[in-house]
Amino acid sequence: MIINTSAYSRAGLIGNPSDGYFGKTISIILKNFKAETTLYESPEINIIPNERDKSMFASIQELINDVGKSGYYGGVRLIKATIKKFGDYCKENSIILEKKNFTIQYKTNIPRQVGLAGSSAIITTSLRALMKFYNVEIPKPIQANLILRVESDELGITAGLQDRVIQVYEGVVYMDFNKKIMEKQGYGLYKPIDPELLPKLFIAYQLNLSKVSGTTHSNIRDRFNRGDKDVINAMKFFADLAEEGKQCLLNKDYKRFGELMNANFDMRTKIFPVSISNMMMVECARECGASAKFAGSGGSIIGIYEDEKMYEKLQNEFQKIDTVIFKPKIIGEE
Repeated sequence: MIINTSAYSRAGLIGNPSDGYFGKTISIILKNFKAETTLYESPEINIIPNERDKSMFASIQELINDVGKSGYYGGVRLIKATIKKFGDYCKENSIILEKKNFTIQYKTNIPRQVGLAGSSAIITTSLRALMKFYNVEIPKPIQANLILRVESDELGITAGLQDRVIQVYEGVVYMDFNKKIMEKQGYGLYKPIDPELLPKLFIAYQLNLSKVSGTTHSNIRDRFNRGDKDVINAMKFFADLAEEGKQCLLNKDYKRFGELMNANFDMRTKIFPVSISNMMMVECARECGASAKFAGSGGSIIGIYEDEKMYEKLQNEFQKIDTVIFKPKIIGEE
């Protein structure tokens, strides 16, 4: 039996990055890009490397070019950590796994290091494949927790639950990570929102950006833990935006929602360093009359456009700064 699973990229619509700080967010799945896993039974456990795990190069320059395109880490470490954490979960919950091994491989077309949650997508699709192969059912909120622990516990990646929740649930989800709720049940409140309520959205990212998600969060995490008022107030501000944003969507008040998205990014610049390239994308969108904010930890943006005329203008202006723009696909096939 050959098992095939997939998981999609995502964008933080409003409220991010407060998900790791007991805040609130709204996120959407992006079926434009996905990670896929193929798994089948074999005599030994075998993780087949993807081209992103390349370790042989014709020259130093080829290695430099590869690192610039794909970073230092591929997906093998993500899959290895997922298998380990899945095994831990089953042991902790007295789930006896059938004594059989497997070969697993992945492929992905999610752009790397532009804040579209490519790493967590690989983990999510790998976990789905393992669950299917061993016939293990894990509740969705626990799946999201487990995926986060793969990154935080096993790989030391600073992250929040937002990406993992939306990649598990898909569609559009409002998330409330209230501290009391989290401490009581171990996860937040996750409420789906009808995708038909969304405004006209665009996503854009620059092809030459390269960063490691998590590095920009580390200093903020330390400041938050130390009780830094600026950071604490900012996280509350982001959470309030998500709460108001949910009402705006329900009322189809897209003008106000666009204002909230702009406010989200503007507040972010007060506590996070923002590169010139990232700032340029946001400014370009706003000069065209659109709203804009980060879709994740940086490298890509999300915003609202009014009509096709504005979208064409965005396409033309983004092309000048080597930026790709597309409309998110949230429901149906990618």
